[in-house]
Order: sequence, then C-alpha cells, then structure tokens
Amino acid sequence: MKLGGIDTTSVLGYASPLTVEPGGKVAFHLSSATLQKVDVTLMRVRCGDPDPAGPGLKLVPMASSVDGPRAVRHQPIRPGSCAVAADRAVLRDIASFTIGCFLWPTRPGAAAQTIVSRWRDDTQAGWRLGLDVGGHLELVVGDGKGSVSTARGSQPVLGREWLFVCGRYDSGSGTLAVEQISLDPQAGRDRSSSGQAKAPGGLAWPADVPLVLAARCTGEALAAPLTAAHFDGKIDRPRLCRGALDTATMRALCESISPAPGDPNLVAAWDFSVDIPGLVAHDRAANRLHARLVQVPARGVTGANWDGTASDWRALPAQYGAIHFCADDMADCGWSSDFTLDVPPDWPAGYYAARLTATPSDGDPVESYIGFFVRSPRTRPAAKLAIIVPIATYLAYANGVLRLDQVHAESMLEGLMVLSRDDVYLQAHRELAPSTYDTHADGSGWRVSSAKRPILNMRPRCNTFNYGNDTHLIDWLEEKGIAYDVVTDEDLHRDGLAALRPYRCVMTLSHPEYYSREMWDALDAYQRSGGRHMYLGGNGFYWRIAFHRELASTIEVRRDVTGVRTWEGEAGEAHLAFTGEAGGLWRTNGRAPQRLVGVGFDAQVFDRSAGYRRLPASHDSKVAWMFEGIGADEMIGNFGARNGGAAGLEIDRADATLGSPPGLMLVASADRIGYGGMPAPEEFRTFHRGLDGEQNARVRADLVYFPTANGGGVVSTGSIAWVTALSHNRYDNNVSRLMENVVRRFLDPTPLP
Repeated sequence: MKLGGIDTTSVLGYASPLTVEPGGKVAFHLSSATLQKVDVTLMRVRCGDPDPAGPGLKLVPMASSVDGPRAVRHQPIRPGSCAVAADRAVLRDIASFTIGCFLWPTRPGAAAQTIVSRWRDDTQAGWRLGLDVGGHLELVVGDGKGSVSTARGSQPVLGREWLFVCGRYDSGSGTLAVEQISLDPQAGRDRSSSGQAKAPGGLAWPADVPLVLAARCTGEALAAPLTAAHFDGKIDRPRLCRGALDTATMRALCESISPAPGDPNLVAAWDFSVDIPGLVAHDRAANRLHARLVQVPARGVTGANWDGTASDWRALPAQYGAIHFCADDMADCGWSSDFTLDVPPDWPAGYYAARLTATPSDGDPVESYIGFFVRSPRTRPAAKLAIIVPIATYLAYANGVLRLDQVHAESMLEGLMVLSRDDVYLQAHRELAPSTYDTHADGSGWRVSSAKRPILNMRPRCNTFNYGNDTHLIDWLEEKGIAYDVVTDEDLHRDGLAALRPYRCVMTLSHPEYYSREMWDALDAYQRSGGRHMYLGGNGFYWRIAFHRELASTIEVRRDVTGVRTWEGEAGEAHLAFTGEAGGLWRTNGRAPQRLVGVGFDAQVFDRSAGYRRLPASHDSKVAWMFEGIGADEMIGNFGARNGGAAGLEIDRADATLGSPPGLMLVASADRIGYGGMPAPEEFRTFHRGLDGEQNARVRADLVYFPTANGGGVVSTGSIAWVTALSHNRYDNNVSRLMENVVRRFLDPTPLP
C-alpha cells in the first residue's frame, strides 16, 4: 500500500560485528516479509540527518564486493527468555516426580505461562507445570497419543507476590496434584490452594525433549528448541525430584540453598545465584543438568528469601537466587547471514551503512539502512585526532517507543509529536526489543540491550537524537579537512587507555550518556597522561552501565530512584548483574561528570535552544586562542538546527561542589534558557516555585576549559545541540570558528596553558 514518502521498514537487518577494522569481515543479516530482492550499496556516512535545517543527508557510495541485487526472505524473531537443559537419560527414566519452586508472577491471567516443562506442544507429550490463561497453577501430563490430564489450583495466583508452588505426578496411583502457598498471606493476599486430578499411570516420557525453565518446547528444532508460553516473573530455587513427595518435604528442599547432592531422589536443584553474570543456570545436584539461558533474562534479582539486609548480590548471593524472565525478552534475533563484506584495507574509519533499496509495484520506494562502524587499525592510527563513537548510548536508546508510550511526552517536548514510519513500525513490532527507557509487558524496565537486532535509530534517516546529531560533527570534520580516526566506546571498555594512547586529542560526541567503569577509567587516565579531550555534548557520563563479558555489543542498565528516569528497578536490585557494580547515576557512585569533564547534566530543554554569552574569563590570555575571530560581545551559537540555538535539548553546568576542578575557566554560558528548561531530579531537594530555566540560575549550559597534567586540557560545551549548529550559514559561524580554534590548538603538541 502506498502511504507516500520513503518506506524505511519493509526490509530490516543488522551487522555483525557492529564494529570492524579495515581488512576485517562484517556479516549482514536481513529479513523482509514482503520483498524477495533488494539492491545493496555500501555507503560511508558523512551526515545521516536528512533535516534541511542542517547539512542534509550526505552519503558517499563505497564500491564493494557486496554491491548489487541480493535475495531476501523473512526471518522470524522469537522473543521470550527461558533456560534450556539438554535431554538426558535421567530425565526420561523418572516414573513419578515432584517439581517445586518459589514464584513471583508479574502477569498472571494475561496468557498461559510455563514454569518448568519437558513437553512437546506438537504431540502433547510430556509434562509441564505452569499457569493457565486465568492465572491458576496447573500441572499437565500427556502421553502423546491424545490423552492429556490436568490438575489445577482452585484460586488464581496473585501478581507480584511470592508463593511456593509444587506439582507431583504419582505413576503408581495415576494421580496429579498441585499446591500453592502464599508466603505473605496477610491482608487479603492469601491465594493458597491446591488441586488434584486422575491421570494414566505408568506414563513414559518422550525422548529428545529438553527440560525448559520459564517456557515449553513447541516440538520444532529440538536441538535448539523453539519455545512458547513463556513465563513473566521471577523463579527462585526450582527443584526436580523422583517420587511423589509431600508438599512439606518439597518445600524444605526448595528452601535449602544447597541441597545434599548425594540425595538419590534429587534429580536437579538449580541455583541461580551461581555465576550471576553468566549465561548458565547451574544445577547443584549430582546430575549437573545445567541450563543454557536464552535471550538474557534478568539476574541479580531478589529471591523469595531476600530480607533487605543487603542490596548488593555479591554480599549475599543466596538471597539473589531468582531469575526474572519475561515473555518479551529479546537480545538476539538469531538470523542467518545473507552476505558478508570483506572490508577493503584502504577504507577510512568512520560511520558506514549498507543501503537496501527496492521499487515494489504496489508500494512506496524502499530505502532502508543497516548501520555499522569501521574503526581505525589498532596498530596503524591514521590521524592524531579520534572521535569516540558512543555505542553504549546508541544501544541504550535503541528502538525506543517511549514517545508513544509515555502520556507526558508531548508536554515534555512542549509541542506535538511528529511520528515517522520507524516510530509507527516500532509501536507495532515490539519483538524488535524496545530501548532501556521502555518497559516490558509486565511493567519491569528493559535492562539489557544488544546489537544483534535491527536498530532503527542507529542508521541514516533515523530519529535525529544521538546518531543523527553525532553525524553533524562528522560532516564538519570532513568539511574542514580535519583528519580523524574512530574509536568506539566498546573499544575503550575492552582496551582501556591503550585505545586512546595513539591520539593527541579525542572528541566525545553529542550525548555520551552511558559509561562503564572501564570506559571512565580509560578516559580519565588519558586526560591525566596529557591527552586533550573535547566533550561536545550534554548529559554525558551520566548512567553507569556494564558490557557483557561474553556477548559482544550487549549492555546492561539498572535504574534506581535517582536521575531522569522512565522506570525504577525493584528494591534491592540496583546492582548490575553483568558485574555486580552499583548501577544508577555516576553522580551517586561518587563520580559526578564534573570531576571528569568539568560540567555535568543539570536540565532538559526541548522547546527552544539558546546562545552562549561570553564571560570575563573568555578574555584571559590563557584562553584567548579559543575566541580568535569572535567579537568580544558576540553571542555564540544563537542559531542552530535544533530549536534555533547551540545550547539545548540537554545541558550541563560547572559546579565546584560536584567536582569541577579549581583551575576550570568558565568562558561562556547559556543562562537564559526559558520556562521550558526543567532541572534534573537530582538538582533539587524539594519542589518549589522558580525551578525552571527562566528563574533558576542553575539551569544553564556552560562552556569551560581547564588544563590537565602533562600539558593536556579539556574543553566542554555542555549541550547536546552544540554540534548541530556547526553547519549554520554554510559553516561560517562562531560555533564552527571556536571549534576549529580548539581543534587546531589541541592538535598542536605545545603544552596547553
């Protein structure tokens, strides 16, 4: 159907790995439900923002071996986290059995859900413990020949309340039973109940069926099973035993942190508190039925026995023996690759994209992109300047649907939203996994984000925030003929200071908001060793994150009760599962951004942007070089592609109480932000009149310089909108002039004053 304009979503894909060196390989994974063929062109991205208020879309074709027509087909996405233990003889040899665990359901009654299973949907063979569509606990057994029996509890479980659940099958008597016991039965919370049913005796269990926690097997592809009826909520200390045990005995086994591995009736005792950063659910029983985690469910979450003594899972791991599974978890599409690019050794570092085009007879022209990055060879840097691509921030914002889900979005933007095709598509296709600003269907926040999926706002023509804004700087560097290399912040995380050591100057871009400890330490060490750093954004170095130790380009975010946030984690769950470090703001972790770059986030302003006033310090001989060619009373950046100014969107200010260094020089400030400038929550203690940017002197964007050790220095602009003013008046403007002055001086090896 023709809607008018460009179709950006009829074919989608992702690149793996996300970042590659010249001479390396990058695979492209594509899917389309409507097209059979697309034309591929590899492009170098100079500016990915089509907004005519800026430089406009600028893409440079790069001849490659993959250019030309390519067949495409539909590749499904299969969301839903679970844990899969491979089939073993011990699972088939059980006659009677009992299964039990502690449960914290978050969406009972939304759909049928599975807690533990060895079951095939296609043949209706095996057994499964779960919740029916009404939220009742049920145990189901089937012989694969048409006989299916179910025992069901008399009361539905209560959402967000812990309970003990168990189910048993007695092969000798042919009976099924389930029981649920509320752990806090007070004040109307008691949902304790039980149920029994007859079933055929002597059932034989199917072969080659894995045991699955938090889902059940459809019957297809049993080696890497397709799963369904995923559970939403926490499962804690699941146990599987031979024999039809009574409820008290089974509960005692589940309450035990480490059941005796020599117990002949104990088939499996999974302990989710073992190696919380890992991708395996460990079995403490003798059979070692370890289960592989699928789609990265949330670990390091409180269990049924959490008493509030510790908020760090490393301190009391036994109280963090739960996993929070979600039916919509998705960290890897698992698509097959369609073609692989051998990156030519002479390709310069930069932002790149595979352009996918088609001209269907019954629809709008298709133009879709897959973004990826070419970094500079580690052993052969091509320039003395490097830009640090904020992969972590791109991942944190990947596929966000916040604007459509949040009722206050338009009031925050101070205007009506204009939705793109990508926005509408993402609203309808949550299987692509929303951003870490969004919530799961069960209300919990998205904590994990991965590059193993199409990311619609990390490519040319995307929403301007982050990626689009950052390419304004690329465009300016190209326009000015300034040579640059590319380092990603994932490189920074992995390689530390070594990733930056070859460069005299580095630039962080418009919004380097998400930083791991390793990234922070590397940048700090670089500055201390004489490196020069241009921080060209706002709201940088704000949230603490972690990269996964095994999964490339996969981050975790934990939000607590501070900062500008769209959800809050559960009590006791502020520590990152990937590392155990405290999540939340760097500011509340003792490292306010002011300590690193002199300024830190103070406000959002989405209705308008402003210019900077020069301050007396700007006339000091130590920084006069920054303002060469700029008048003494000239407003700096009272223009730009984002709401008409260089200071806007999200802004930072200097603050000595938060760590701005004593030698810092505050050379310019945008302090007339207006009523739309609203301070971050951590910036005020109580609500009162006068908080906005019209009346609050703390709501401002500061332009600062300070020297560092060994002849180094830092310039920070304190605004996301800064780089989007560079191209104004065909690059002939005072923001561009100041930037060029700083770059040229920072590349000069002469020590800074």
